[in-house]
Amino acid sequence: MTGDLPEYYFRTRENGALVFRVDTATRDRRIEMDQIATLNLRNGEIRPNGDRTLSERDLDHIHTWMDERANLLAQREIDDILRTVDHLNLTAQWAQSRATPEQLDAVTETLLLAMHDLRAVLVRKKADRLIKSKAD
Repeated sequence: MTGDLPEYYFRTRENGALVFRVDTATRDRRIEMDQIATLNLRNGEIRPNGDRTLSERDLDHIHTWMDERANLLAQREIDDILRTVDHLNLTAQWAQSRATPEQLDAVTETLLLAMHDLRAVLVRKKADRLIKSKAD
């Protein structure tokens, strides 16, 4: 099993990750994980752990992981938005066919305000893109 382990392990956090170097060549055949850095994806900061100096190999692996993670998060964000569209459609069907008057009273104002806010943002952004494309 230890032959299949990656050289680095990234423990994801809300804004990045802790980076560990995985060592399987210990005398007693245990897996050792040595924290070598902390990453912040939002600002791209890589902080070595303690007085450690990161090698070019370390940095290459870290930058590769950061790029892959950013791409994955961007894909997930679009997927979440498309799921929201599905939920809106299911909510419309629920409101039309199954919701009781009491249930509708409980959610109507909140839904209307959220949808109004979303519509305003989308219309403004669409207008900005149209204006910019005509200016180019």
